Amino acid sequence: MAVDHYENFPVASLLLPARLRPAVRHVYAFARAADDIADEGEACVEERARQLEAWRAALHALAARRDPCAGLDPAHGPIFHNLAGTIARHSLPIQPFLDLLSAFSQDLRTTRYADEAGLLDYCRRSADPVGRIMLHLFGAADSHNLGQSDAICTGLQRVNFCQDVAIDWAKGRLYIPQDSLARHGVDESYIDACTRQPPDRPSEAWQALMREQAAQAGAALVAGAALAWRLPGRIGLELRLVVHGGLRILEKLEHRGYDVFAQRPTLTRGDGLLLCWRALCTACPTPRPFPDPRR
Repeated sequence: MAVDHYENFPVASLLLPARLRPAVRHVYAFARAADDIADEGEACVEERARQLEAWRAALHALAARRDPCAGLDPAHGPIFHNLAGTIARHSLPIQPFLDLLSAFSQDLRTTRYADEAGLLDYCRRSADPVGRIMLHLFGAADSHNLGQSDAICTGLQRVNFCQDVAIDWAKGRLYIPQDSLARHGVDESYIDACTRQPPDRPSEAWQALMREQAAQAGAALVAGAALAWRLPGRIGLELRLVVHGGLRILEKLEHRGYDVFAQRPTLTRGDGLLLCWRALCTACPTPRPFPDPRR
């Protein structure tokens, strides 16, 4: 499977211990394929929902130590066969996998979020389970670590939301809370017009809106960053690269005046060298004041 599809997932990186790479591949295959059921192909919403429900039943079968493949599309059997071995071998909890399926199912019918609370609840199920699974694989899933991991994963998800406004709009989705749009005086018709014809420079209202969204993403990343400097060895280094990668995307967004319509900000090879230096030679980022959304 391609490794550039599910951006928040550290897929079998060379920094990961070799003993864990197969497990990470199996977990990734589950997340990637479930995400594709919700997002890719030509199937109708009802068929996508039926397949995701079959996956949910398969997870419950795994938890009950029954055959998970009954009722599944035969093409999905190998995914669950591998996942079953990984869950048993590493004593992984089922709930993070169920949470991912819940978020993917929500994507089928929920395309807008009224407020911050609704968006964060989605992140809790669409992003946070990834970090929780990784901590369980590394035997580091205590409550303090899990809380900071949740912050990092939510921050990464919100960085993706900032990057992908145009991509998500093409899918009929918007991950900027409706009350934030209203507070900054940005109408969805403006987003539609910009995706059709990128402006020379985004409006001041749009820049203020995205500055707020980016600040919230950055605050979440920094709130959990101490975990990356506390975990030992290669997992700590990998997580420091992940945190700095998200922060670097936010730097690029700011530098471009939050123009996400003309070109999607991404990391380059040159950024890789910068991230390595930051991960190896700099201290843990310091939390900054969280922006007041009423200002």
